[in-house]
Amino acid sequence: MSALGELRQLGTSTGGPPRKRDNKAAFLFLLPWFAGLALITAGPVVISFFLGFTDYNLIQDPKFTGLHNFQRMLHDDRLHQALGVTFIYVFVSVPLQLAAALGLALLLDRGLRGLAFYRSVFYLPSLLGSSVAIAVLWRQIFGAEGLVNQALELVGVHGKGWISDPSTALGTLIVLNVWTFGAPMIIFLAGLRQIPVMYYEAAAVDGASKIKQLRSITLPLLSPIIFFNLVLQVIHAFQSFTQAFVVSGGSGGPSDSTLFYTLYLYQRGFGNFDMGYASALAWLLLLIIAAFTAVNFWAAKHWVFYDD
Repeated sequence: MSALGELRQLGTSTGGPPRKRDNKAAFLFLLPWFAGLALITAGPVVISFFLGFTDYNLIQDPKFTGLHNFQRMLHDDRLHQALGVTFIYVFVSVPLQLAAALGLALLLDRGLRGLAFYRSVFYLPSLLGSSVAIAVLWRQIFGAEGLVNQALELVGVHGKGWISDPSTALGTLIVLNVWTFGAPMIIFLAGLRQIPVMYYEAAAVDGASKIKQLRSITLPLLSPIIFFNLVLQVIHAFQSFTQAFVVSGGSGGPSDSTLFYTLYLYQRGFGNFDMGYASALAWLLLLIIAAFTAVNFWAAKHWVFYDD
C-alpha cells in the first residue's frame, strides 16, 4: 500500500482527515480570542459608530440626530483648542523622541561595555512613561517646589510652577514623551546591527568621514526602521491621555494648555455624559490618525530606501 493510501486509511479510522481534525482543534483554541474580538473590540466599535449619530446621555435611550454631532464640531471652540494642543504635541515630541532614540542607538552600537545594562535602563522609561505613577512624579518634579526648581536654585535662578504656567505646561508633557524613547531606541539598535560592516569599511577606504557615512550609509539603510518607528510613535502620540489627565487633574489646564484630544473626548463622554458626541469625536480621531498614517505611507516612497 502506498504512503498516501496509508494516510487516508489512518484518517478514516481516527474520525476524518488529519487536516480537518487539526483545523477543528485550532478553531477550538482560537474560540476565546474570537469571542474577545467580537465582544470587546468589534462590538463596541459598531456600537460607537451608531452612537455617533445619536443624542445619548447613558440614561435615556439614544435618539437619532443624523449628522448633528459632526456639525457641532465646526463650532466647538474647546475641540479646536484640543486639536491645536494635540497637533503641537505630536509634531514636536515625536521628532525629538526619535532623534534621541536614534542618537543613543548610534552610541550604544559602538560596542560599549555593559551594553545589556544600558539597553535595559534606557528601555525602562518606555514601560513606565504612560503610567499614573510617572505622571504624578512628573507633576512633582516640575511643580513650584519640585526638583527642577531646586536644581535651578543652586545656580541662583528662581524657577516657577512649570506645570501651572500655560506657556510651559505642554512643554513638560513633551519632555515626558521624549523621555520614553526606549522602545524606538531598541528597534533602531536592532536595525543598526543589520547594516553590513563592509559598507563602512569601503567608505573609510575612500576617505569618507563619520558624518558622511552617517548621511550616505546609515540613514538610507535605516530608513525603513525610521519609517516604522515614525508611524508607531505618531499613532501613540495622538492617543496619549494619562499624562495630561494626571498632570492637569483631568481639566486640561491651565487654560486648556494641556487639553489633549483624548482628554476632551473623555470629558465629553464621562464628564458631561454626552456619549453620542464623544462617539463622534472618537471616529474623528480615527480619521485623523488614518489620514496621517496614509500621508506617511505616501511620503515614504520619496525617502525610504529598501535594499532589494
